Amino acid sequence: MNPSKEALTFLLAPVAGGMERMRTILAAQIADASPAVRDMTDHVARFQGKQLRGALVLLTGEATGNSTDEHAAVAAIVELIHLATLVHDDILDGAEVRRRVACVNQRWDNQVAVLLGDFLYARAFALSTQLSSRLCSRLLAETTRTLCVGEIEQSTRRYDFEMGQETYEAIAAAKTASLYAAACELGARYPGGNDELGARMARAGRNLGLAFQIIDDCLDLTGEQETVGKSVGTDVEDGKITLPVLFAYREADERVRAAVRDAYTRPGLADRRSALRAACDLSHGLERAQARASELVEEARSEIARLPESDARRSLDAAVTFVLARNQ
Repeated sequence: MNPSKEALTFLLAPVAGGMERMRTILAAQIADASPAVRDMTDHVARFQGKQLRGALVLLTGEATGNSTDEHAAVAAIVELIHLATLVHDDILDGAEVRRRVACVNQRWDNQVAVLLGDFLYARAFALSTQLSSRLCSRLLAETTRTLCVGEIEQSTRRYDFEMGQETYEAIAAAKTASLYAAACELGARYPGGNDELGARMARAGRNLGLAFQIIDDCLDLTGEQETVGKSVGTDVEDGKITLPVLFAYREADERVRAAVRDAYTRPGLADRRSALRAACDLSHGLERAQARASELVEEARSEIARLPESDARRSLDAAVTFVLARNQ
């Protein structure tokens, strides 16, 4: 499968109308009368990429027979929250490029980027109050709290080479997978009811989101900025010990472990990712991490397979599998 935007567009054909409505709502929400804000929101609109999280709301709604007229707005709210997290994440990571354009913190500065992220969160929750059900507001408020907790936990685990896989996955599930879980749960449950089906789809979304984060961590070690479309090597620069590094470090002897620690911590290194790759053979760690991502995708697919046969279910299954093929 070619993991391109065009390929994903084909997969999303069953919800093409909903995606267009979502994009219209999203464009209206990020617009503002202030020329300064409009300049920034026009810029950040280029970060939107594949809009997979919003698509999951719509696909899950269709696949579970739960689609409503408000699902496009719910999808737009999820995408607004995701966009806000991207702006804030780039500050935390010191990233320079996203979607092949300068990050907000680079084109302007960190202060402006923080405020723009807050602006996007505010727009998301203001829109959620206009819906007929409070489920979206309640669930996404809790999800946003979880996202923040995950980022805080990750920041306190910098340079923790003894971190266990379970801890890594708990942090990744909070900071990344929780929004995937919320998107799938809202698709299946909004505006309310069907708690059991919502819980199943939330599990599928969580597993998908965790797989997405693991693949993202692998790309940060192996990808090139021109292909990935964003800054790479930021995890090593920021002291984040990701799953492929944990696996490789655990299997290394003490000499190699010392070299890995040195790549992360030695003052003045211009390219820590290159130093890490020179210090340690990461190939087995990458293979094990990718295998774990595959396991998680299969767990997500097993939940989706329990849904009634439909074009939307087939597209949802294909969209989940798409995560393993992505290179950006």
